[in-house]
Amino acid sequence: MAKKLLDHITYPEDLRRLAPEELPQLAAELRDFIIDIVSVKEGHLGASLGVVELTIALHYIFNTPHDQLVWDVGHQAYGHKILTGRKEIFHTNRQLGGISGFPKREESVYDTFGTGHSSTSISAALGMAIASGLQGDTEKQHIAVIGDASIASGMAFEALNHAGVTDANLLIVLNDNAIGIDPSVGAVKEYLTQVKKNRKLARNNIIKALNFDYTGPVDGHDFPALLRELSRLKAMKGPKFLHIITTKGKGLQKAEEDQVRYHAPGKFDKITGEILVKPVKDKEPPKYQDVFGHTLVELARKNPHIVGITPAMPTGSSLKFMMDAIPDRAFDVGIAEQHAVTLAAGMATQGLVPFCTIYSTFLQRAYDQVIHDVALQDLPVIFCLDRAGLVGEDGATHHGVFDLAYLRCIPNLIIYAPASETDLRNIMYTAQLGLPHPIAIRYPRGRGITPNWQLPFANVPIGKGKMVRDGQDIAVLTIGSIARNMTLAIDLLTEDQKDKVAHYDMQFVKPLDELLLHKILGRFSTLITVEDGCIAGGFGSAVLEFAAANGYKNKITCLGIPDSFAAQGKVAELQEMAHISPESIARTITELL
Repeated sequence: MAKKLLDHITYPEDLRRLAPEELPQLAAELRDFIIDIVSVKEGHLGASLGVVELTIALHYIFNTPHDQLVWDVGHQAYGHKILTGRKEIFHTNRQLGGISGFPKREESVYDTFGTGHSSTSISAALGMAIASGLQGDTEKQHIAVIGDASIASGMAFEALNHAGVTDANLLIVLNDNAIGIDPSVGAVKEYLTQVKKNRKLARNNIIKALNFDYTGPVDGHDFPALLRELSRLKAMKGPKFLHIITTKGKGLQKAEEDQVRYHAPGKFDKITGEILVKPVKDKEPPKYQDVFGHTLVELARKNPHIVGITPAMPTGSSLKFMMDAIPDRAFDVGIAEQHAVTLAAGMATQGLVPFCTIYSTFLQRAYDQVIHDVALQDLPVIFCLDRAGLVGEDGATHHGVFDLAYLRCIPNLIIYAPASETDLRNIMYTAQLGLPHPIAIRYPRGRGITPNWQLPFANVPIGKGKMVRDGQDIAVLTIGSIARNMTLAIDLLTEDQKDKVAHYDMQFVKPLDELLLHKILGRFSTLITVEDGCIAGGFGSAVLEFAAANGYKNKITCLGIPDSFAAQGKVAELQEMAHISPESIARTITELL
């Protein structure tokens, strides 16, 4: 039996002792290792399987970590982590207290730049290359690995435009597999598709026009070709560009056949690749994203002015339902959040009703557009912010905990958080009837609480909260789906304690229900606010500001995400750490009674 090469490799210097002809065996072992762990522990799969040969070749040819390697997006860096000192702890990937699912600077010197969001690698690597030049290190290498979906983003083009007029020692490796999370879209994708069919097109392309030394396309699974080109490019100075073709999910047949589903498949059989589907409970509550998707189709069939927009997340946001049902009114614009927001603004000026669905964490990338192009012009764009709050194992780069704070300070913007799927459905109905301002509707990842959610539509009064249960001594004010934790917290109290606690679902962060707040502050001396967003500047801050402005002296305790970046882990674990789990809320109530 041949010895296992991976058993003897801890760091890249171990890898570099191998002969080139041994690298295919190492690639097979590395793929098996990734599949073994991810099949049980879950995580991103297809992207890392697709770049196994590239990962090995880069660490084999370049002197990492002295040479700087930036992965974009970081979910393709599992092989990189395994080969850079984290093989023995890779089973802790994405778990509380374990390693991150994305490159993270404080985790390893080999992780030169944190990359949880896309399209940042060229700017970062260019910055590193310019810094090396200024410091006199002209031999140091700087490599950015970027996908075909990521390179179509505006930020990537901004960096290409700058890099092309420098003498920076920069190598960009385009990992072209025609898919991000969903299939890539746009004119750049169509060009790359044509290049694969006719390599003559590569001789006169936009990359060469931007002053890069262009090589490709090269088979990204062909070790001799990869090693040859990387060695040649290493010896060259200035900006260089290597275009490689890979297969996402390479090495696992099911992952190659269904690249969307196997991006992050959950648990699966490592031999057959079959996804281990959890048994579906009778009348299980739906995912919030599916409530959005189905409701949008239902509304769009009746309202011809409705359009749907998403930046590269049609499956994750469930806009895919509308893209299938009414394709001429649903738009995947690629990884281009800024463009998505201003596109929606332009549509709104012409009387359309744009539903712009973006993950909460990704809307951060379009903050100026929300202010300058939508709110300043008071255009009635409907933002549907999926994955708001704590999202779990994807960790700090993906938690949607800042949206309430960063949106609350923007004039003209209505901010609503549904406590249930029915609330989400009703606010979507209300918004498409016509609002005088733009609105942001934020809802969590995962399933809700209402199996029978498809009830007749009802209008939602803007800026009005509601009492969920009455009580005598303490008022707890919640916003959004965290109301469920409050309901469960009540169940943990004694019968005597329950009678003392009132619960209000405030629904709107902006405008606040001031009449209701006056009643609450005038009646209860002690208040607790609960949110799954950051405390600083969030919903609780809004209540404190209102109380201070109106001269109230009530004791107000704010529960939410503290002033630090939340780690990766299960949502329940992270909620307990932030003191917003049902048990933590119950403890806080008991302490204040």
